[in-house]
Amino acid sequence: MDDTIINLNDARLSLSANAGTVDILRGVSLQVKAGETIGLIGPSGSGKSSLLMLLGGLEKATGGSVVVMGQELTSMNEDDLSNFRRKHLGVVFQSFHLIPTMTALENVATPLELAGAADAFERAAAELAAVGLGDRMSHYPSQLSGGEQQRVALARAAAPRPQLLLADEPTGNLDGATGDAIMTLLFDLRDRHGATLVLVTHSPELAARCDRTVGLLDGVIVAGATARAAE
Repeated sequence: MDDTIINLNDARLSLSANAGTVDILRGVSLQVKAGETIGLIGPSGSGKSSLLMLLGGLEKATGGSVVVMGQELTSMNEDDLSNFRRKHLGVVFQSFHLIPTMTALENVATPLELAGAADAFERAAAELAAVGLGDRMSHYPSQLSGGEQQRVALARAAAPRPQLLLADEPTGNLDGATGDAIMTLLFDLRDRHGATLVLVTHSPELAARCDRTVGLLDGVIVAGATARAAE
């Protein structure tokens, strides 16, 4: 039985700009097995985050094929893509993207409610406790530190028990010690749910914790791409 969870074939992404068409991804082919942890590395502007957006159906490829969990994302409409993400994906960004008028508990529970989960608040509370925020559930984002806000974002990503976790520089806005703690929680989350993890990082140390690294440069996969940001 084929356990491939991600299958990209010559995936391309071009965007229109004032100066003309900009080729962001220029033919990316990649296969990822269920349960793998992949580190996407390369200099700033190489296409790492754009590739992650294709995998999450947050951008549509303008060429080639993007198949995730057997679904061809390029042929799905926005409603179908939204349902697909809600059922199968957890996404963590560098910016926390929490709703400021909702408590930590509500931020985690709301996506579950939208998905029809009858136990949304119970599951949300369990995930917040798992990331060490059992005593901060009633706090609003403005009352939480950056590290605590990212823990809420991790709990929100984990609550649907996703098959695929996508993380885009999840420690980019945090200091070193807090970032290390967040990454430990992210890997624990992956292990707890048996999820596949695709992680964008500039950190060679984080990349080394992955099962495999994929280097990008100028929108294509290359061997030996550096994880350091371009100066």
